[in-house]
Amino acid sequence: MPGFELFGEKEKQSVQDVLETGVLMRYGFDGARNGHWKAKELEAALCHRMQVKHAQVVSSGTAALTVALASAGVGAGDEVILPTFTFVASFESVLAIGAVPILADVDDTLTLSPLAVENAITPKTKVVMPVHMCGSMADLKALKALCDTHKLILLEDACQAIGGSFEGKPLGSYGDLGCFSFDYVKTITCGEGGALITNNPDFYINADHYSDHGHDHVGSNRGVESHPFLGYNYRISELNAAVGCAQIARLDEFVDLQEKHYNILFDALKNIDGVTFSRIPMGGVQNYSFLNFFLPKEDVTRKAHQALGEGGVDACFYWYDNNWHYYRKWEHLTSLTSLGKLPDEVQKNLPDYSKSDFSASDSWIGRTISCLIKLSWTETEVQERAKKMAMIIRDVLKS
Repeated sequence: MPGFELFGEKEKQSVQDVLETGVLMRYGFDGARNGHWKAKELEAALCHRMQVKHAQVVSSGTAALTVALASAGVGAGDEVILPTFTFVASFESVLAIGAVPILADVDDTLTLSPLAVENAITPKTKVVMPVHMCGSMADLKALKALCDTHKLILLEDACQAIGGSFEGKPLGSYGDLGCFSFDYVKTITCGEGGALITNNPDFYINADHYSDHGHDHVGSNRGVESHPFLGYNYRISELNAAVGCAQIARLDEFVDLQEKHYNILFDALKNIDGVTFSRIPMGGVQNYSFLNFFLPKEDVTRKAHQALGEGGVDACFYWYDNNWHYYRKWEHLTSLTSLGKLPDEVQKNLPDYSKSDFSASDSWIGRTISCLIKLSWTETEVQERAKKMAMIIRDVLKS
C-alpha cells in the first residue's frame, strides 16, 4: 500500500514550505508561519475528499483509533467488537483506554461477520469496529443496522482501505467515526501519521482537545487555554502533515493505478479452476491495494504460497501464520503480557482466547493469499507477474 513509491517534487515542496518557516509544531507561532498551517490544510483536504464535516489529524493510525474511542466516551470495562483478522493496533487502541477487545469471526469478505457480531453483543458492548482489511470493506449496511438496533457506535478502521467506498460514501465516512493510517507503507503516507473523521461535532471537539493534552484551543495563547478534561499527546508534526498534504491530493491517482494493476492480475487468475476471490459487499468499491484469493484447502494454499516465493513472486502474504495480523499468533493478547498492570476490568473480563473457537475465521484465512499491488510496477512487469502467478498456481493445483 505504499504511497512512498511515487514520492516526488510535490511532497518535497510541501516539506520545504515548513522548513523555510522553521515552525514544526501544528499549534502556535502564528507570526512565523508565513501562512503555512499544514495540519489544518490536511484536515480540510480530508473533509473534502471524505465528504465529512470534521477531521482530526494525529501522530499515527493507532493514535487515531485511540483518540476516536476516547472521544466517543469509551472507557474502562466497555466492550469493543473487532475482527480476528486485523493489525494488532486495533486491539492495542482498545486496551490503551482500559476497554475490552471482543474478537469476532470474519467471513468471506475477510472482515467482520455481521452474524458473529450479533452473537457477540452484550450489555457491556459500546462499539463495533469493522476493520476494512486489504483494501476492501465489511458488510457495512448490516453492521450499521445492528448498531442502530442496539444503540452502538460504528467505528470504521479504514487504515488499509483509504480511497474505497460503500454505497457512494468514502470508507471511513459511513459510520459514526472513521480512522486512517498514514504510516510509511499505507496508500498515502505522512511518514508517520493518522486521522479520524466524523460528522458528530461532539466527537470532533473531544478529539481536538484529547489529542493535545486536553487543550481547548480557545484564543491564541496556549499558556492560558483551559483544559475541560484529561488528554494526552497524539499531535502530528507540521513536517509529517506537509507530506500528507501532497499525498492526499494524489490519492485518486494512486487508486486508479492500483486498479489498473489489480485488474491485470485478476484477469490472469479468474478462470483458474479452484481459485475464488474475497467478496466485495454489494455497493462497495475497494481501493485495490491487495488481490485477495482463496484456494480449496489450507495445505494447498501453503504450497502455493511457498511456490510463489520460490518462483520470485514477492509481496504475497499468507496471513494465517502472521503474528501481526491474525489472532492465532497474538500470544501477548491471550496472556495479557504487559509492562505494567492492566486495569482490573480488562484482566477480569477479557475472554480466554486460548480456548476460543474461531474455526469460521480459520476456514477463510487458512485458504487466503493476499498479493500486494505496487504502484511502481511497469505494465510489462505486471503482465509478466500475472503470467508467472497463474502458471505457479495452476501447477500447484494440478499436483
